[in-house]
Amino acid sequence: MTRSLNISGIAYGGDYNPEQWPEEVWAEDMRLMTEAGVNMVSVNIFSWALLEPSEGVYDFSRLDRVLDMLYTHGIAADLATPTAAPPAWFFRSHPEALPVDRDGRRLSYGSRQTFCPSSPAYREAALRVARALGERYADHPAVVMWHVHNEYGCHNAECFCDTSAEAFRRWLRARYGDDLAALNDAWGTAFWSQWYYDWDEILPPRATGAVPNPTHRLDWRRFCSDELLSLCTAEREVLAEAAPAVPATTNFMVMYNFDALDYWRWAPELDVVSNDHYLRSTDPESEIDIAMSGDLVRSLAGNRPWLLMEHSTGAVNWQPVNRAKTAGELRRNALAHVARGADGIAYFQWRAAKAGAEQWHSAMLPHAGTDSVIWRDVVALGADLKALAEVRGSTGTAETAIVWDWDAKWALELPSQPSESIRHLELVRAWYEPLWRAGVAVDFVRPDADLSAYRLVLAPSLYLVDDAGAANLTAFAERGGTLAVGFHSGAVDENCHVRLGGYPGAFREALGVRTDELFPLLPGETVGLDAGGTGSLWSERVRPDGAEAVASYTNGPLAGVPAVMRHDHGTGTAWYLATLPDPDTLATLLERVRGEAGVRPVVSGVPEGIEAVRRRGPDADYLFLIDHRGDGAEVPVSADATELLTGKRLEAGTVTVPPGGVVVVREITTGPTGRS
Repeated sequence: MTRSLNISGIAYGGDYNPEQWPEEVWAEDMRLMTEAGVNMVSVNIFSWALLEPSEGVYDFSRLDRVLDMLYTHGIAADLATPTAAPPAWFFRSHPEALPVDRDGRRLSYGSRQTFCPSSPAYREAALRVARALGERYADHPAVVMWHVHNEYGCHNAECFCDTSAEAFRRWLRARYGDDLAALNDAWGTAFWSQWYYDWDEILPPRATGAVPNPTHRLDWRRFCSDELLSLCTAEREVLAEAAPAVPATTNFMVMYNFDALDYWRWAPELDVVSNDHYLRSTDPESEIDIAMSGDLVRSLAGNRPWLLMEHSTGAVNWQPVNRAKTAGELRRNALAHVARGADGIAYFQWRAAKAGAEQWHSAMLPHAGTDSVIWRDVVALGADLKALAEVRGSTGTAETAIVWDWDAKWALELPSQPSESIRHLELVRAWYEPLWRAGVAVDFVRPDADLSAYRLVLAPSLYLVDDAGAANLTAFAERGGTLAVGFHSGAVDENCHVRLGGYPGAFREALGVRTDELFPLLPGETVGLDAGGTGSLWSERVRPDGAEAVASYTNGPLAGVPAVMRHDHGTGTAWYLATLPDPDTLATLLERVRGEAGVRPVVSGVPEGIEAVRRRGPDADYLFLIDHRGDGAEVPVSADATELLTGKRLEAGTVTVPPGGVVVVREITTGPTGRS
């Protein structure tokens, strides 16, 4: 049973950690939360040591008072299990539950996420405290959602201890049907004398003297994701037993280097999909990262609304240089997430900490207090979100899909690839960016997803794909769709075995090409393209086998060899890019591809620098227009529309986006001039 979050309007708040402050501060917190328009906070995330001061002994008095205060002030609670930070007493009793790294060193406690995911003692303790919380607060009127753990996999995805080795072997026996010969075949253990004669010979991929077996390493990544998922679902079930009607979530992290979890497998296990997103100071156009993250999370949620569980009001504390946000950026960031489907906006954290590892992380209530730009922006955002209450529940609309697969990402970034410069996220963003600039709506899909709703499917980086996924994608083109595939895709099957007969393996026939040799480029090296521009990262000696050359290399060992090809496949079209064109060239190429596919932008005629995103409700569309350049613009909209943030009627058929500002336009879609 999928349970819905019962809260009116857009959820707004953040992590609330009252245990960091004397109790006399709490009343001020309630007053200021009300002033800011906060209607939901996450509580108890890191409170295990205070909640359970010794094994099996609980002190709920503090949490009782906090939840009662929240309810009295009309603020809902997303109540967390505190299992991301086990207390010191637990590790004194169970030192074997501490994780072991790849080099065999057992880590110490004193931080967060420091536990072995396969530890029976940890699982028992985590379920015990989750059960105690569920039984005590199942009927508390403030509790509207369970928050299971926090940021699974951000620091502790892997443990290489003997307990983990036993769990890994159990997982492998289930995957391979207790057939050791099947495992040896899948792992290719005839290479380098790695053949296994007994399950007990198999270890985690600990530090070795040379390159590890790629399939061994890939299965380990799959196991680690599943092992943490089993902890999450076990806690969720304990909570569901106590409170069957209360939904559960846990916060994902779909970007950055925290790629330990296969979120396609995780998302169906949650009632509400949530995500944490933070800007990187090194990214000059972080608004693109926000958009791409939001589209991916919305897609994981099955095009249902989702929650932004954490982001920052200003600087974070964990980058080499942590920069504050510029004027208007807090508002633009938050509303960009709403535009991409977020029905909740939350921050880490409510009140900036004065001590601890994250004392220099920004918050809704900063160190400077209420006489600060951040506080005034936080209050203003609360008013904005209240004005957007009717947007809640509306969905996105896209005719274009980008294939994203964690197995393919993990496999691509294993050692001993033709080029270590290739990074899945960077390739996907390179293809996503021109679509974002053109205002084209995008979903993300698994290789085996139902593609019937799309005109165009892009696979920028799909190194690994199984037969079913490959058949699904090629059938999409065969049935009339447009498919575009990036280099080094389809190269290996689900076991990381090279698909023989020439590259790009699984996609050769549909793409109408065959490559017999790869020529990856050196860092900084480029090749010219006769259609204009350059290519980087990659080149290959490809021979058209039914495809037509759209662009060819102009220099180097492959001068005259096709670099971009187009092939009629069935009643559709398949494109192959055997290099990474420079941004302008790639944008021009994808404009042609989507034009042939009949894919249109969300709004025509939107000036450069204005992000246009549409959410669709049963009776109205909600058009978000966000000015990232700071120039402002006039944008055409439906006649007799309404700008929700100001309440202004737009009878002239245009809306003014102020410099650096945001407008949200309601366009009625029912009646004689509407969609229906």
